[in-house]
Amino acid sequence: VEVKIEVVIPEKERSKEEMSPNGKASPLIYKVNGTARHYHLEEHPIASNPYHNPKDVVEASVCHVKDLENGQMREVDLGCGKALLIKESGEFHAMGHKCPHYGAPLVKGVLSKGRVRCPWHGACFNISTGDIEDFPGLDSLPRFQVKIEKEKVYIRASKQALQTQRRTKMMAKCISLSNYNLSSTNVLIIGAGAAGLVCAETLRQEGFSDRIVMCTMDRHLPYDRPKLSKSMDSHPEQIALRPKEFFCTYDIEVLTEMQVAAVDVKSKIAVFKDGFKMEYNKLLIATGNTPKTLSCKGKELENVFNIRTPEDASRVVKLATSKNVVIVGASFLGMEVAAYLAERAHSVSLVELEHVPFKKFFGERVGRAVMKMFENNRVKFYMQTEVSELREQEGKLKEVVLKSGKVLRADVCVVGVGAVPATGFLKQSGINIDSKGFIVVNKMMQTNIPGVFAAGDAVTFPLALRNNKKVNVPHWQMAHMHGRIAALNMLAHGTEISTVPYLWTAMFGKSIRYAGHGEGFDDVVIQGDLDELKFVAFYTKSDEVVAVASMNYDPIVSKVAEVLAAGRTIRKRDVDAVVFLSFRTGDMSWLTGKGS
Repeated sequence: VEVKIEVVIPEKERSKEEMSPNGKASPLIYKVNGTARHYHLEEHPIASNPYHNPKDVVEASVCHVKDLENGQMREVDLGCGKALLIKESGEFHAMGHKCPHYGAPLVKGVLSKGRVRCPWHGACFNISTGDIEDFPGLDSLPRFQVKIEKEKVYIRASKQALQTQRRTKMMAKCISLSNYNLSSTNVLIIGAGAAGLVCAETLRQEGFSDRIVMCTMDRHLPYDRPKLSKSMDSHPEQIALRPKEFFCTYDIEVLTEMQVAAVDVKSKIAVFKDGFKMEYNKLLIATGNTPKTLSCKGKELENVFNIRTPEDASRVVKLATSKNVVIVGASFLGMEVAAYLAERAHSVSLVELEHVPFKKFFGERVGRAVMKMFENNRVKFYMQTEVSELREQEGKLKEVVLKSGKVLRADVCVVGVGAVPATGFLKQSGINIDSKGFIVVNKMMQTNIPGVFAAGDAVTFPLALRNNKKVNVPHWQMAHMHGRIAALNMLAHGTEISTVPYLWTAMFGKSIRYAGHGEGFDDVVIQGDLDELKFVAFYTKSDEVVAVASMNYDPIVSKVAEVLAAGRTIRKRDVDAVVFLSFRTGDMSWLTGKGS
Protein backbone atom coordinates (compact mmCIF):
# COMPACT_ATOMS: atom_id res chain seq x y z
CA VAL A 1 0.00 0.00 0.00
CA GLU A 2 1.33 3.43 -0.96
CA VAL A 3 0.23 6.84 0.36
CA LYS A 4 0.26 9.83 -1.98
CA ILE A 5 -0.55 13.34 -0.90
CA GLU A 6 -1.74 15.79 -3.51
CA VAL A 7 -2.10 19.48 -2.73
CA VAL A 8 -5.46 21.06 -3.51
CA ILE A 9 -4.71 24.70 -4.26
CA PRO A 10 -7.40 27.42 -4.35
CA GLU A 11 -7.26 29.43 -7.56
CA LYS A 12 -5.05 32.49 -7.25
CA GLU A 13 -6.64 35.79 -6.34
CA ARG A 14 -7.42 38.16 -9.16
CA SER A 15 -4.81 40.75 -9.97
CA LYS A 16 -4.48 43.91 -7.94
CA GLU A 17 -5.92 45.86 -10.87
CA GLU A 18 -9.25 44.17 -10.06
CA MET A 19 -9.37 45.55 -6.53
CA SER A 20 -13.10 46.33 -6.60
CA PRO A 21 -16.05 45.79 -8.90
CA ASN A 22 -15.88 49.37 -10.16
CA GLY A 23 -12.14 49.14 -10.81
CA LYS A 24 -11.25 51.82 -8.24
CA ALA A 25 -9.38 51.59 -4.98
CA SER A 26 -11.27 54.28 -3.06
CA PRO A 27 -13.95 52.79 -0.80
CA LEU A 28 -15.93 56.00 -0.46
CA ILE A 29 -17.58 55.79 -3.88
CA TYR A 30 -19.27 52.43 -3.20
CA LYS A 31 -23.04 52.80 -2.82
CA VAL A 32 -25.44 50.31 -1.28
CA ASN A 33 -29.12 50.54 -0.42
CA GLY A 34 -28.49 49.19 3.08
CA THR A 35 -31.50 46.88 3.17
CA ALA A 36 -31.23 44.06 0.62
CA ARG A 37 -29.17 41.03 1.50
CA HIS A 38 -27.53 39.14 -1.35
CA TYR A 39 -25.63 35.88 -1.16
CA HIS A 40 -23.30 35.24 -4.06
CA LEU A 41 -19.94 33.51 -3.77
CA GLU A 42 -17.35 34.38 -6.34
CA GLU A 43 -17.27 31.42 -8.69
CA HIS A 44 -14.05 29.66 -9.60
CA PRO A 45 -14.02 27.01 -12.37
CA ILE A 46 -12.89 23.62 -11.12
CA ALA A 47 -10.03 22.41 -13.28
CA SER A 48 -9.42 18.72 -13.78
CA ASN A 49 -5.74 19.36 -13.07
CA PRO A 50 -5.21 21.60 -10.01
CA TYR A 51 -1.60 22.22 -11.02
CA HIS A 52 -1.60 24.86 -13.73
CA ASN A 53 2.19 24.77 -14.00
CA PRO A 54 3.71 21.25 -13.92
CA LYS A 55 7.12 22.78 -13.18
CA ASP A 56 5.70 24.09 -9.89
CA VAL A 57 4.86 20.57 -8.67
CA VAL A 58 7.09 18.40 -6.48
CA GLU A 59 6.58 14.77 -5.50
CA ALA A 60 8.57 12.85 -2.92
CA SER A 61 8.41 9.68 -0.86
CA VAL A 62 8.30 10.63 2.83
CA CYS A 63 7.63 7.50 4.92
CA HIS A 64 6.12 4.04 5.17
CA VAL A 65 2.42 3.74 5.98
CA LYS A 66 3.19 1.85 9.19
CA ASP A 67 5.45 4.64 10.45
CA LEU A 68 2.42 6.48 11.84
CA GLU A 69 0.01 5.14 14.43
CA ASN A 70 -3.45 6.55 14.99
CA GLY A 71 -3.25 9.91 16.74
CA GLN A 72 0.26 10.67 15.50
CA MET A 73 1.62 13.54 13.41
CA ARG A 74 4.85 13.86 11.45
CA GLU A 75 6.50 16.81 9.76
CA VAL A 76 7.77 15.57 6.38
CA ASP A 77 10.26 17.25 4.06
CA LEU A 78 9.70 17.37 0.31
CA GLY A 79 12.99 19.06 -0.48
CA CYS A 80 11.51 22.46 -1.28
CA GLY A 81 9.15 22.65 1.68
CA LYS A 82 7.45 20.70 4.44
CA ALA A 83 3.99 19.31 5.13
CA LEU A 84 2.21 17.92 8.20
CA LEU A 85 1.14 14.28 7.83
CA ILE A 86 -1.54 13.10 10.26
CA LYS A 87 -3.17 9.76 11.00
CA GLU A 88 -6.42 9.70 12.94
CA SER A 89 -9.11 6.99 13.12
CA GLY A 90 -7.29 4.99 10.48
CA GLU A 91 -7.29 7.79 7.92
CA PHE A 92 -4.38 9.89 6.64
CA HIS A 93 -4.61 13.67 6.32
CA ALA A 94 -2.07 16.23 5.25
CA MET A 95 -1.87 20.01 5.35
CA GLY A 96 0.49 22.92 5.98
CA HIS A 97 2.91 22.38 8.83
CA LYS A 98 3.20 25.95 10.18
CA CYS A 99 0.55 27.92 12.05
CA PRO A 100 -0.30 30.93 9.84
CA HIS A 101 -0.42 33.17 12.91
CA TYR A 102 3.26 33.32 13.96
CA GLY A 103 4.69 30.22 12.27
CA ALA A 104 4.62 27.70 15.14
CA PRO A 105 5.44 24.09 14.18
CA LEU A 106 2.09 22.32 14.37
CA VAL A 107 3.76 18.92 14.77
CA LYS A 108 4.51 20.05 18.34
CA GLY A 109 0.86 20.95 18.88
CA VAL A 110 -2.12 18.88 19.97
CA LEU A 111 -4.15 16.51 17.77
CA SER A 112 -7.63 15.79 19.05
CA LYS A 113 -10.95 14.87 17.47
CA GLY A 114 -10.28 16.03 13.96
CA ARG A 115 -8.29 19.17 14.61
CA VAL A 116 -4.78 20.34 15.46
CA ARG A 117 -4.23 23.04 18.08
CA CYS A 118 -1.18 25.31 17.82
CA PRO A 119 1.32 24.82 20.70
CA TRP A 120 2.09 28.53 21.02
CA HIS A 121 -1.15 30.50 20.95
CA GLY A 122 -3.96 27.95 20.65
CA ALA A 123 -5.27 28.41 17.10
CA CYS A 124 -7.09 25.29 15.83
CA PHE A 125 -7.28 23.82 12.32
CA ASN A 126 -9.58 21.15 10.90
CA ILE A 127 -7.44 18.26 9.64
CA SER A 128 -9.88 17.40 6.82
CA THR A 129 -10.29 20.90 5.38
CA GLY A 130 -7.39 22.93 6.81
CA ASP A 131 -9.92 25.57 7.89
CA ILE A 132 -9.20 27.64 10.97
CA GLU A 133 -11.70 26.83 13.74
CA ASP A 134 -10.29 28.76 16.68
CA PHE A 135 -7.98 31.72 16.83
CA PRO A 136 -5.76 33.84 16.79
CA GLY A 137 -4.87 34.39 13.14
CA LEU A 138 -6.94 34.90 10.01
CA ASP A 139 -5.77 32.36 7.45
CA SER A 140 -6.41 28.64 7.10
CA LEU A 141 -3.92 25.97 6.03
CA PRO A 142 -3.46 24.46 2.57
CA ARG A 143 -5.01 20.99 2.47
CA PHE A 144 -3.27 18.14 0.70
CA GLN A 145 -4.96 15.14 -0.88
CA VAL A 146 -3.84 11.73 0.38
CA LYS A 147 -3.56 8.49 -1.63
CA ILE A 148 -2.24 5.12 -0.48
CA GLU A 149 -0.19 2.82 -2.71
CA LYS A 150 2.39 0.09 -2.08
CA GLU A 151 3.00 0.86 1.60
CA LYS A 152 4.88 4.08 0.87
CA VAL A 153 3.75 7.64 1.49
CA TYR A 154 4.27 10.16 -1.29
CA ILE A 155 3.38 13.85 -1.25
CA ARG A 156 2.66 15.67 -4.47
CA ALA A 157 2.49 19.39 -3.85
CA SER A 158 2.74 22.81 -5.37
CA LYS A 159 6.02 24.46 -4.44
CA GLN A 160 4.14 27.71 -3.94
CA ALA A 161 1.76 26.14 -1.41
CA LEU A 162 4.65 24.58 0.48
CA GLN A 163 6.37 27.94 0.70
CA THR A 164 3.39 30.10 1.70
CA GLN A 165 1.93 27.62 4.24
CA ARG A 166 -1.36 29.54 4.38
CA ARG A 167 -4.69 29.78 2.60
CA THR A 168 -7.29 32.53 2.59
CA LYS A 169 -10.81 31.12 2.47
CA MET A 170 -12.97 31.93 -0.56
CA MET A 171 -15.02 35.09 -0.06
CA ALA A 172 -17.91 36.85 -1.70
CA LYS A 173 -17.73 40.35 -3.17
CA CYS A 174 -20.19 43.19 -2.97
CA ILE A 175 -22.60 43.21 -5.92
CA SER A 176 -25.08 45.71 -7.44
CA LEU A 177 -23.02 48.75 -6.50
CA SER A 178 -24.21 51.34 -9.01
CA ASN A 179 -27.40 52.71 -7.45
CA TYR A 180 -26.67 52.69 -3.72
CA ASN A 181 -26.64 55.51 -1.20
CA LEU A 182 -23.30 56.59 0.27
CA SER A 183 -24.85 57.25 3.69
CA SER A 184 -26.31 53.76 4.20
CA THR A 185 -24.88 50.28 4.61
CA ASN A 186 -26.19 46.84 5.36
CA VAL A 187 -23.53 46.10 7.99
CA LEU A 188 -21.76 48.79 10.00
CA ILE A 189 -18.84 47.74 12.20
CA ILE A 190 -17.68 50.30 14.76
CA GLY A 191 -14.06 49.42 15.52
CA ALA A 192 -11.35 47.93 13.31
CA GLY A 193 -9.57 45.56 15.65
CA ALA A 194 -9.56 41.76 15.55
CA ALA A 195 -13.28 41.43 16.33
CA GLY A 196 -14.33 43.87 13.62
CA LEU A 197 -12.07 42.42 10.94
CA VAL A 198 -13.00 38.79 11.64
CA CYS A 199 -16.67 39.75 11.55
CA ALA A 200 -16.27 41.35 8.11
CA GLU A 201 -14.22 38.45 6.75
CA THR A 202 -16.65 35.85 8.11
CA LEU A 203 -19.57 37.60 6.44
CA ARG A 204 -17.78 37.47 3.10
CA GLN A 205 -16.73 33.84 3.66
CA GLU A 206 -20.36 32.92 4.29
CA GLY A 207 -21.44 34.47 1.00
CA PHE A 208 -22.73 37.85 2.19
CA SER A 209 -22.42 40.24 -0.74
CA ASP A 210 -24.01 43.47 0.41
CA ARG A 211 -22.17 46.51 1.71
CA ILE A 212 -19.88 46.26 4.76
CA VAL A 213 -18.39 49.40 6.33
CA MET A 214 -15.86 49.42 9.17
CA CYS A 215 -15.01 52.68 10.93
CA THR A 216 -12.15 53.39 13.31
CA MET A 217 -10.62 56.30 15.18
CA ASP A 218 -7.22 54.94 14.17
CA ARG A 219 -5.38 56.24 11.12
CA HIS A 220 -4.37 52.72 10.05
CA LEU A 221 -6.07 49.67 8.62
CA PRO A 222 -6.47 46.81 11.16
CA TYR A 223 -3.15 45.76 12.68
CA ASP A 224 -1.68 43.28 15.17
CA ARG A 225 -2.21 45.28 18.33
CA PRO A 226 -0.40 42.89 20.75
CA LYS A 227 2.85 43.74 18.96
CA LEU A 228 2.66 47.35 20.16
CA SER A 229 4.14 46.22 23.47
CA LYS A 230 5.91 43.02 22.38
CA SER A 231 7.70 44.38 19.28
CA MET A 232 7.54 48.12 19.81
CA ASP A 233 9.54 49.42 16.86
CA SER A 234 7.44 47.67 14.21
CA HIS A 235 6.17 49.86 11.36
CA PRO A 236 2.40 49.90 10.73
CA GLU A 237 2.85 48.09 7.41
CA GLN A 238 4.80 45.30 9.16
CA ILE A 239 2.01 44.56 11.62
CA ALA A 240 -0.97 45.07 9.29
CA LEU A 241 -3.38 42.14 9.53
CA ARG A 242 -4.29 42.50 5.86
CA PRO A 243 -2.80 44.60 3.06
CA LYS A 244 -4.78 47.48 1.54
CA GLU A 245 -5.44 45.42 -1.59
CA PHE A 246 -7.30 42.80 0.45
CA PHE A 247 -9.96 45.28 1.56
CA CYS A 248 -10.39 46.56 -1.98
CA THR A 249 -10.59 43.06 -3.45
CA TYR A 250 -13.37 41.96 -1.11
CA ASP A 251 -15.15 45.32 -0.85
CA ILE A 252 -14.67 45.77 2.89
CA GLU A 253 -14.70 49.52 3.34
CA VAL A 254 -12.62 50.99 6.16
CA LEU A 255 -13.22 54.59 7.22
CA THR A 256 -10.15 55.69 9.20
CA GLU A 257 -10.00 58.56 11.69
CA MET A 258 -13.79 58.46 12.01
CA GLN A 259 -15.35 58.49 15.49
CA VAL A 260 -18.96 57.54 16.20
CA ALA A 261 -20.47 59.97 18.71
CA ALA A 262 -23.92 58.38 19.14
CA VAL A 263 -26.14 55.55 17.94
CA ASP A 264 -29.90 55.88 17.38
CA VAL A 265 -31.08 52.27 17.56
CA LYS A 266 -34.70 53.10 16.72
CA SER A 267 -33.80 54.81 13.45
CA LYS A 268 -30.75 52.55 12.93
CA ILE A 269 -28.44 55.51 12.43
CA ALA A 270 -24.88 56.06 13.63
CA VAL A 271 -23.91 59.70 14.11
CA PHE A 272 -20.24 60.54 13.66
CA LYS A 273 -18.34 63.23 15.54
CA ASP A 274 -18.10 65.40 12.41
CA GLY A 275 -21.88 65.27 11.93
CA PHE A 276 -21.95 62.63 9.20
CA LYS A 277 -24.76 60.07 9.59
CA MET A 278 -24.92 56.51 8.33
CA GLU A 279 -27.90 54.19 8.28
CA TYR A 280 -27.36 50.51 8.92
CA ASN A 281 -29.29 47.26 8.91
CA LYS A 282 -26.98 45.29 11.23
CA LEU A 283 -24.53 46.86 13.67
CA LEU A 284 -21.45 45.45 15.41
CA ILE A 285 -19.91 47.47 18.23
CA ALA A 286 -16.28 46.45 18.71
CA THR A 287 -14.71 49.61 20.10
CA GLY A 288 -12.37 47.91 22.56
CA ASN A 289 -11.14 49.91 25.52
CA THR A 290 -9.54 53.22 26.41
CA PRO A 291 -6.35 53.31 28.52
CA LYS A 292 -6.64 54.84 31.97
CA THR A 293 -4.51 57.91 32.62
CA LEU A 294 -2.77 59.14 35.75
CA SER A 295 -4.60 61.65 37.93
CA CYS A 296 -1.54 63.30 39.46
CA LYS A 297 0.06 66.67 38.75
CA GLY A 298 2.11 66.68 35.54
CA LYS A 299 0.15 63.93 33.76
CA GLU A 300 -0.10 66.12 30.61
CA LEU A 301 3.66 66.60 30.28
CA GLU A 302 5.49 65.80 27.07
CA ASN A 303 7.07 62.32 27.03
CA VAL A 304 4.27 60.76 29.12
CA PHE A 305 2.62 58.01 27.05
CA ASN A 306 -0.31 55.64 26.93
CA ILE A 307 0.71 53.24 24.19
CA ARG A 308 -2.28 53.03 21.88
CA THR A 309 -0.89 53.30 18.35
CA PRO A 310 2.20 52.22 16.38
CA GLU A 311 3.32 55.85 16.47
CA ASP A 312 3.16 55.83 20.29
CA ALA A 313 5.24 52.67 20.50
CA SER A 314 7.94 53.78 18.06
CA ARG A 315 8.13 57.21 19.69
CA VAL A 316 8.71 55.62 23.11
CA VAL A 317 11.51 53.41 21.75
CA LYS A 318 13.22 56.39 20.14
CA LEU A 319 13.00 58.58 23.25
CA ALA A 320 13.93 55.76 25.65
CA THR A 321 17.13 54.65 23.92
CA SER A 322 20.02 55.24 26.37
CA LYS A 323 17.65 57.25 28.61
CA ASN A 324 15.81 56.75 31.91
CA VAL A 325 12.38 55.13 31.65
CA VAL A 326 9.68 54.87 34.32
CA ILE A 327 6.75 52.54 33.72
CA VAL A 328 3.68 52.93 35.89
CA GLY A 329 1.71 49.70 36.31
CA ALA A 330 2.86 46.07 36.24
CA SER A 331 0.10 45.15 33.80
CA PHE A 332 0.71 42.96 30.74
CA LEU A 333 1.43 46.10 28.72
CA GLY A 334 3.66 47.60 31.41
CA MET A 335 5.71 44.44 31.89
CA GLU A 336 6.09 43.79 28.17
CA VAL A 337 7.23 47.37 27.56
CA ALA A 338 9.71 47.08 30.45
CA ALA A 339 11.12 43.87 28.97
CA TYR A 340 11.42 45.37 25.49
CA LEU A 341 13.19 48.53 26.70
CA ALA A 342 15.49 46.88 29.26
CA GLU A 343 18.33 46.39 26.76
CA ARG A 344 17.77 49.72 25.03
CA ALA A 345 17.31 52.20 27.87
CA HIS A 346 19.88 53.40 30.37
CA SER A 347 17.53 52.42 33.19
CA VAL A 348 14.01 50.99 33.52
CA SER A 349 12.01 51.48 36.70
CA LEU A 350 8.59 49.97 37.26
CA VAL A 351 6.07 51.33 39.78
CA GLU A 352 3.25 49.09 40.99
CA LEU A 353 0.62 49.22 43.76
CA GLU A 354 0.72 45.45 44.46
CA HIS A 355 3.69 43.76 46.15
CA VAL A 356 4.33 41.38 43.22
CA PRO A 357 3.41 41.72 39.53
CA PHE A 358 0.59 39.60 38.06
CA LYS A 359 -0.56 38.51 41.52
CA LYS A 360 -4.28 38.56 40.68
CA PHE A 361 -3.77 36.82 37.36
CA PHE A 362 -0.91 34.32 37.82
CA GLY A 363 -0.72 34.14 41.61
CA GLU A 364 2.02 35.27 43.98
CA ARG A 365 4.53 32.46 43.38
CA VAL A 366 4.51 32.80 39.60
CA GLY A 367 4.52 36.59 39.99
CA ARG A 368 7.67 36.45 42.13
CA ALA A 369 9.43 34.20 39.62
CA VAL A 370 8.62 36.64 36.82
CA MET A 371 9.73 39.56 38.97
CA LYS A 372 13.09 37.87 39.62
CA MET A 373 13.59 37.37 35.87
CA PHE A 374 13.05 41.09 35.34
CA GLU A 375 15.41 42.04 38.16
CA ASN A 376 18.07 39.82 36.59
CA ASN A 377 17.62 41.91 33.44
CA ARG A 378 18.23 45.28 35.18
CA VAL A 379 14.60 46.29 35.75
CA LYS A 380 14.15 48.02 39.11
CA PHE A 381 10.81 47.59 40.91
CA TYR A 382 9.14 50.07 43.25
CA MET A 383 6.25 48.12 44.73
CA GLN A 384 3.31 49.02 46.97
CA THR A 385 3.44 52.67 46.03
CA GLU A 386 1.95 55.12 43.53
CA VAL A 387 2.96 58.20 41.58
CA SER A 388 2.23 61.46 43.36
CA GLU A 389 3.73 63.92 40.86
CA LEU A 390 5.46 64.16 37.50
CA ARG A 391 8.02 66.98 37.50
CA GLU A 392 9.16 68.88 34.44
CA GLN A 393 12.04 70.91 33.19
CA GLU A 394 11.43 73.23 30.25
CA GLY A 395 8.11 71.50 29.58
CA LYS A 396 9.53 67.99 29.44
CA LEU A 397 9.42 65.19 31.97
CA LYS A 398 12.37 65.17 34.36
CA GLU A 399 11.38 63.23 37.49
CA VAL A 400 8.68 60.89 38.81
CA VAL A 401 7.86 61.42 42.49
CA LEU A 402 6.39 58.46 44.36
CA LYS A 403 4.08 58.57 47.41
CA SER A 404 6.79 56.69 49.27
CA GLY A 405 8.96 59.80 48.89
CA LYS A 406 11.31 58.26 46.35
CA VAL A 407 12.23 60.46 43.36
CA LEU A 408 13.07 58.68 40.09
CA ARG A 409 14.93 60.23 37.17
CA ALA A 410 12.76 59.94 34.09
CA ASP A 411 13.11 61.02 30.47
CA VAL A 412 10.11 58.91 29.41
CA CYS A 413 7.09 57.63 31.33
CA VAL A 414 4.79 54.87 30.05
CA VAL A 415 1.45 54.44 31.80
CA GLY A 416 -0.05 50.95 31.93
CA VAL A 417 -2.57 51.06 34.76
CA GLY A 418 -5.45 49.37 33.02
CA ALA A 419 -8.27 50.40 30.73
CA VAL A 420 -12.00 51.08 30.63
CA PRO A 421 -14.45 50.02 27.91
CA ALA A 422 -14.83 52.58 25.13
CA THR A 423 -18.62 52.71 25.39
CA GLY A 424 -19.33 56.23 26.62
CA PHE A 425 -21.05 57.14 23.34
CA LEU A 426 -23.72 54.48 24.01
CA LYS A 427 -25.02 55.81 27.34
CA GLN A 428 -28.22 57.23 25.88
CA SER A 429 -28.67 54.56 23.20
CA GLY A 430 -30.82 52.05 25.08
CA ILE A 431 -28.18 49.35 24.63
CA ASN A 432 -27.69 47.45 27.89
CA ILE A 433 -24.46 48.58 29.60
CA ASP A 434 -23.41 47.22 33.00
CA SER A 435 -22.14 49.25 35.96
CA LYS A 436 -18.53 49.05 34.75
CA GLY A 437 -19.37 50.25 31.25
CA PHE A 438 -19.28 46.87 29.49
CA ILE A 439 -21.86 45.98 26.83
CA VAL A 440 -23.91 42.96 27.92
CA VAL A 441 -24.37 40.29 25.23
CA ASN A 442 -25.69 36.74 25.07
CA LYS A 443 -23.95 33.62 23.71
CA MET A 444 -24.62 34.80 20.16
CA MET A 445 -23.00 38.20 20.82
CA GLN A 446 -26.42 39.88 20.58
CA THR A 447 -27.25 42.91 22.71
CA ASN A 448 -30.75 43.63 24.03
CA ILE A 449 -31.48 45.54 20.81
CA PRO A 450 -32.42 43.43 17.75
CA GLY A 451 -29.85 43.68 14.99
CA VAL A 452 -27.19 45.15 17.30
CA PHE A 453 -24.22 42.95 18.20
CA ALA A 454 -21.10 43.63 20.27
CA ALA A 455 -17.70 41.93 20.52
CA GLY A 456 -14.19 42.17 21.93
CA ASP A 457 -12.77 43.88 24.98
CA ALA A 458 -15.85 46.05 25.54
CA VAL A 459 -18.32 43.23 26.30
CA THR A 460 -19.33 40.78 28.98
CA PHE A 461 -20.65 37.45 27.73
CA PRO A 462 -21.62 34.03 29.15
CA LEU A 463 -18.51 31.85 29.39
CA ALA A 464 -19.44 28.18 28.96
CA LEU A 465 -16.26 27.12 30.76
CA ARG A 466 -17.48 28.83 33.96
CA ASN A 467 -21.11 27.71 33.86
CA ASN A 468 -22.16 30.65 31.67
CA LYS A 469 -21.01 33.25 34.15
CA LYS A 470 -20.96 36.72 32.57
CA VAL A 471 -17.30 37.66 32.17
CA ASN A 472 -15.08 40.15 30.37
CA VAL A 473 -12.14 38.45 28.60
CA PRO A 474 -9.95 41.15 26.98
CA HIS A 475 -7.76 38.75 24.99
CA TRP A 476 -6.73 38.86 21.33
CA GLN A 477 -7.91 35.31 20.64
CA MET A 478 -11.31 35.92 22.21
CA ALA A 479 -11.87 39.08 20.15
CA HIS A 480 -11.37 37.01 16.98
CA MET A 481 -13.97 34.46 18.07
CA HIS A 482 -16.44 37.13 19.15
CA GLY A 483 -16.26 38.65 15.68
CA ARG A 484 -16.88 35.31 14.00
CA ILE A 485 -19.85 34.43 16.22
CA ALA A 486 -21.40 37.87 15.69
CA ALA A 487 -21.10 37.52 11.90
CA LEU A 488 -22.67 34.06 11.85
CA ASN A 489 -25.61 35.30 13.89
CA MET A 490 -26.08 38.39 11.73
CA LEU A 491 -26.82 35.73 9.11
CA ALA A 492 -29.22 33.95 11.49
CA HIS A 493 -27.06 30.82 11.99
CA GLY A 494 -27.91 30.56 15.68
CA THR A 495 -24.28 29.83 16.64
CA GLU A 496 -23.29 30.07 20.31
CA ILE A 497 -19.82 30.83 21.61
CA SER A 498 -18.08 28.00 23.46
CA THR A 499 -14.35 28.69 22.99
CA VAL A 500 -11.76 28.37 25.76
CA PRO A 501 -9.91 31.65 26.45
CA TYR A 502 -6.23 31.52 25.45
CA LEU A 503 -3.56 34.20 25.84
CA TRP A 504 0.18 34.65 25.90
CA THR A 505 2.73 37.21 27.01
CA ALA A 506 6.35 37.51 25.80
CA MET A 507 9.22 38.88 27.89
CA PHE A 508 13.00 38.55 27.43
CA GLY A 509 12.55 35.88 24.76
CA LYS A 510 10.33 33.74 26.99
CA SER A 511 6.58 33.24 26.79
CA ILE A 512 3.92 32.48 29.34
CA ARG A 513 0.95 30.67 27.82
CA TYR A 514 -2.43 30.67 29.55
CA ALA A 515 -5.76 28.98 28.91
CA GLY A 516 -9.04 29.08 30.78
CA HIS A 517 -10.51 31.72 33.07
CA GLY A 518 -8.94 31.81 36.51
CA GLU A 519 -10.83 34.73 38.02
CA GLY A 520 -11.44 34.01 41.70
CA PHE A 521 -9.04 31.03 41.91
CA ASP A 522 -8.38 29.88 45.48
CA ASP A 523 -5.28 27.72 44.98
CA VAL A 524 -2.39 27.20 42.55
CA VAL A 525 -0.81 23.79 41.97
CA ILE A 526 2.63 24.12 40.41
CA GLN A 527 4.61 21.43 38.64
CA GLY A 528 8.19 22.01 37.52
CA ASP A 529 10.79 24.54 38.67
CA LEU A 530 9.87 28.21 39.10
CA ASP A 531 13.50 29.20 39.64
CA GLU A 532 14.44 27.66 36.30
CA LEU A 533 11.37 29.24 34.67
CA LYS A 534 10.20 25.83 33.51
CA PHE A 535 6.84 25.16 35.07
CA VAL A 536 3.11 24.64 34.65
CA ALA A 537 0.63 26.20 37.10
CA PHE A 538 -2.93 24.90 37.53
CA TYR A 539 -5.42 27.40 38.96
CA THR A 540 -8.20 25.78 40.95
CA LYS A 541 -11.50 26.88 42.44
CA SER A 542 -13.32 24.50 44.78
CA ASP A 543 -11.18 21.55 43.64
CA GLU A 544 -11.77 22.23 39.91
CA VAL A 545 -9.03 23.40 37.52
CA VAL A 546 -10.30 26.61 35.91
CA ALA A 547 -7.11 27.76 34.18
CA VAL A 548 -3.53 26.76 33.42
CA ALA A 549 -0.34 28.71 32.73
CA SER A 550 3.10 27.51 31.69
CA MET A 551 6.58 28.63 30.74
CA ASN A 552 8.95 26.38 28.76
CA TYR A 553 6.47 23.51 29.12
CA ASP A 554 4.84 23.35 25.67
CA PRO A 555 2.37 22.06 24.63
CA ILE A 556 0.75 21.49 28.04
CA VAL A 557 -1.45 24.61 27.89
CA SER A 558 -2.80 23.67 24.47
CA LYS A 559 -3.47 20.14 25.71
CA VAL A 560 -5.38 21.37 28.74
CA ALA A 561 -7.29 23.79 26.50
CA GLU A 562 -8.42 20.79 24.43
CA VAL A 563 -9.55 18.98 27.58
CA LEU A 564 -11.61 21.97 28.66
CA ALA A 565 -12.95 22.50 25.13
CA ALA A 566 -14.19 18.89 25.15
CA GLY A 567 -16.31 19.69 28.20
CA ARG A 568 -14.20 17.69 30.61
CA THR A 569 -13.43 18.68 34.19
CA ILE A 570 -9.93 18.37 35.65
CA ARG A 571 -9.84 17.97 39.42
CA LYS A 572 -7.00 19.12 41.63
CA ARG A 573 -6.19 15.52 42.52
CA ASP A 574 -5.72 14.72 38.82
CA VAL A 575 -3.05 17.35 38.12
CA ASP A 576 -0.10 14.96 38.57
CA ALA A 577 -1.64 12.47 36.16
CA VAL A 578 -2.47 15.20 33.65
CA VAL A 579 1.14 16.40 33.55
CA PHE A 580 2.58 12.89 33.38
CA LEU A 581 0.23 11.57 30.71
CA SER A 582 0.08 14.63 28.50
CA PHE A 583 3.60 15.98 28.72
CA ARG A 584 5.95 13.17 29.59
CA THR A 585 4.32 10.34 27.64
CA GLY A 586 2.35 12.26 25.02
CA ASP A 587 -0.69 10.05 25.70
CA MET A 588 -3.85 11.90 24.66
CA SER A 589 -6.37 9.15 25.47
CA TRP A 590 -7.65 11.07 28.48
CA LEU A 591 -9.07 13.68 26.10
CA THR A 592 -11.85 11.38 24.92
CA GLY A 593 -15.33 11.53 26.34
CA LYS A 594 -16.90 14.09 28.64
CA GLY A 595 -17.32 14.56 32.34
CA SER A 596 -14.59 14.30 34.96
